[in-house]
Amino acid sequence: MAALAVGGMVTVGTASAGPAGDGGAATAKKASSPAVGASEVPAHAVTGYWQNFDNGAKTQKLSDVPKDYDIVAVAFADATGTAGEVDFKLDPATGYSSEDDFKADIKSLHDAGRSVIVSVGGEKGAVSVSDDASADAFAKSITSLMDEYGFDGVDIDLENGLNSTYMTKALDAIHAKKKDVVVTMAPQTIDMQSPEKEYFKTALNIKDYLTVVNMQYYNSGSMNGCDGKTYAQGSVDFLTGLACVQLEGGLDPSQVGIGTPASSSAAGSGYVEPGVVTDALDCLAKGEKCGSFKPEKKYPGIRGAMTWSTNWDASNGNAWSGKVGPHVHKLP
Repeated sequence: MAALAVGGMVTVGTASAGPAGDGGAATAKKASSPAVGASEVPAHAVTGYWQNFDNGAKTQKLSDVPKDYDIVAVAFADATGTAGEVDFKLDPATGYSSEDDFKADIKSLHDAGRSVIVSVGGEKGAVSVSDDASADAFAKSITSLMDEYGFDGVDIDLENGLNSTYMTKALDAIHAKKKDVVVTMAPQTIDMQSPEKEYFKTALNIKDYLTVVNMQYYNSGSMNGCDGKTYAQGSVDFLTGLACVQLEGGLDPSQVGIGTPASSSAAGSGYVEPGVVTDALDCLAKGEKCGSFKPEKKYPGIRGAMTWSTNWDASNGNAWSGKVGPHVHKLP
């Protein structure tokens, strides 16, 4: 399994919309709504993880996150003493003097048409949803956090396995209460190699309202592409060949995103220059700038890209978002 660790996502085992306007923000926002919601996520969107801790990357407030990011995933909500239940505690290391200031920044991002979601998991996020009781506890705690902070939804980044039956029940319960919930997932590559994998099954189970799967294309080792060939991480073929597995495995192109580190410091392996990400997106969307792997068809509806993290991006002069963001927002 891959873990979102203090320096990014590290391997701890073996091989888991409205129109875009300024910065990709949606334009048709309902002023009366306390949250943006899935209907406001642009057709082509950029997701970034915001670190609720200090690990050597540049600390920042939500208001510091560049406008190129359409979905900001707050990392992380943590497990409580009740199975399945999660809670969120703002780390003073982020520079906030109060939770009210944090909530005010969430509102300011909403006012700009951007979504803010809470991510569950990470290296220390030992959250288990494995029966009816824990599924119920998970759903109730997520909806409670959405009500309290104004989060638009949840990102699933569980590092200790995932039970598709009960995670589906939990997410269905959240969706029943929050029809416009933004649901993203960040599985490792091995978890999306076939539709029989638990992460993949969960994504397909919630396809009717799933926003995007931003698979982690790093800390991975070599994996099979949809053509049956093996591709090594760190190449455009790795990104396109593995994305094709999801695109041909049942997900809509709008539910597929490419997740890469914001800098070489953000992950143990698999970092690629931002230009490799944009080339991969062009290959999938337009059939251009491909490597040796060339998809049999084009996927102009592909959602976009994700990075770990906005903090590591800031440490690197926002080079990732500055290159990838405008490119995503100009996709066909």
